[in-house]
Amino acid sequence: MFESIRNHKKYLMGFLLVLIIPSFVLFGIEGYTRFNESGEPVATVDGEEITQQEWDLAHQRESQRLRDAMPTLDARLLDSPQARYATLERLVRQRVLTAAAQDLNLYTSDRRLAQDLQSNETIAALRKPDGSLDVEAYRTLLARQGLTPEMYEAGVRSELSQRQVLQGLQVSSFATEALANVSLNAFFERREIRVAQFLARDFASQVSPTDAEIEAFYSANSALFQAPEQVDLEYLVLDLATLERSVVLNEADVRAYYDQNAARLASAEEQRRASHILLTVPQGASADEKSAVRQRAEGVLAEVKANPERFAEIAKAQSEDPGSAVAGGDLDFFARGAMVKPFEDAAFAMQKGQISELVESEFGFHILQLTDIKAPPQRSFEEMRADIERDLKRQQAQREFAESAEAFSNLVYEQPDSLQPAAERFKLAIQTAKAVTRQAASPTGPLAHPDLLSAVFAPDATERKRNTEAIETAASQLTAARVTQYLPSRTLPLEEVRASVRERLVAQRSTELAREAGQKKLEAWKGGETPRELGAALTVSRDQPQGVLPQVLTAALSADPNAVPVWLGVGLGEEGHAVVRVDKVLPREPGDAARLAQEVQQYNQWWAAAESLAYYEMLKERLKARILVAAPADPVPQ
Repeated sequence: MFESIRNHKKYLMGFLLVLIIPSFVLFGIEGYTRFNESGEPVATVDGEEITQQEWDLAHQRESQRLRDAMPTLDARLLDSPQARYATLERLVRQRVLTAAAQDLNLYTSDRRLAQDLQSNETIAALRKPDGSLDVEAYRTLLARQGLTPEMYEAGVRSELSQRQVLQGLQVSSFATEALANVSLNAFFERREIRVAQFLARDFASQVSPTDAEIEAFYSANSALFQAPEQVDLEYLVLDLATLERSVVLNEADVRAYYDQNAARLASAEEQRRASHILLTVPQGASADEKSAVRQRAEGVLAEVKANPERFAEIAKAQSEDPGSAVAGGDLDFFARGAMVKPFEDAAFAMQKGQISELVESEFGFHILQLTDIKAPPQRSFEEMRADIERDLKRQQAQREFAESAEAFSNLVYEQPDSLQPAAERFKLAIQTAKAVTRQAASPTGPLAHPDLLSAVFAPDATERKRNTEAIETAASQLTAARVTQYLPSRTLPLEEVRASVRERLVAQRSTELAREAGQKKLEAWKGGETPRELGAALTVSRDQPQGVLPQVLTAALSADPNAVPVWLGVGLGEEGHAVVRVDKVLPREPGDAARLAQEVQQYNQWWAAAESLAYYEMLKERLKARILVAAPADPVPQ
């Protein structure tokens, strides 16, 4: 039901989008303020400039983060003017909220920062089987964003402070049920309509353009028939997959790895099943409040230890974990890395049937009962050989990549007239591609990366046929390319595009005929002619459009309710034209109490979002936040 409302409240969606996207967690305030170089300002906040260089870096980092999260994402979307401008808007937003947090003395404590880092899924994925953080992998992850751990953690701390600026307003905002229903009644108001469509495709058979008309249309619209500039190129890819294939392992090393790690590998696969009772500690609780929860937990622990067989019964009555309490506290089987560390450490240190002491985590106090252990069978060397060889090859390839990346980059730069020296040194195959354009034909692969495409079409590459620099086109992947042939943009000859010219001309004329037919019928029906072509009566609303086109629905719902019955002519763009008769205005459809309560709750969320947006706009005005570059036009549909 509420999808319709969201479609009609763009300003709320825009605000929610800003809230949902963790814009700059991986950027860090220090990552921006460390730039002292001069640059053309693109925005100002509170007297401080945001330079073009900062904007470029912010967009580069955000694009890289999105590519890492969604490898199949079309790279062209990330490099569009609209995507770049959205990055600038988020950068301005970050600066506004940072300044406001400083003015309001909103500070993120070390404890709050630690809680956020522990709950971060990306960081949790970097834990080793023993639960400790893989520091090297952590540094590598951040280095891909151009950050150090200190910069990243400063950025997280800053973002948590920024959230506090709007958080109080969001949680305290509300609208009364009466006010909500006034708006919801109007929003869900229904219309009874009848529609006649005059579709352009139905008029196509009436259009037979002459050769002269085709030539005239081609001459007047030559920009529509441009062939984009394109290149033929050769390129080299240095990545882990390539290096892995070239790794030759020593049998003794494979055997030694098994002997040294067999126990650890088996332990890492072990799963445990536990039940727990959780007494939660509210976020921001005082020391006295926390002490009171601990005392309650100690009382429950004493009861459980006195009656271990009643653990499930006590969990149902006392546990404050809604997900497991109904199941007697049962959490099913889990492996290492699935639970918060204090809980995991306790569970994997217990014996089957044992009940733990109090375990404190960020959620509160836990009482655990280990109910089962699922140990994987010990596998022989031959059974594990394939896995071990894969791990060893990956490890060796990672070391080789770290050692080779700089040398590869230097070689393609120092010998710019050929990729052959780099190919021979690193035993890489030179690959080729033809008719490559600035808009990648495929959304994936090295040649889809916008940075590589930009380098390929730079004058140094197209005019002087020099190697591009080695560009990181994916995680642990460097690509260098060299243009072998360049073909500039040109207007395609008429004979080559005649069919396309005719198709466009027919579509244009068909749309005009459809509009003329629709307007003619509208005038006739208004004059009293019987509307035989009108469809059956439909009752439509924003949440129940009944399949009518959005333009028709918007026009019908926008009609003056005091003027019904009313006739409307509605343009459908290239699809044609429609004539609509609005016969009745009907009230909001009645619903059960649960549904109405849900709608009021949703309205309160929109109200809070609208108030937060208004407050943010006020902050922007107070801090004199200005974007100094023009917003790009909306893309033209193809």
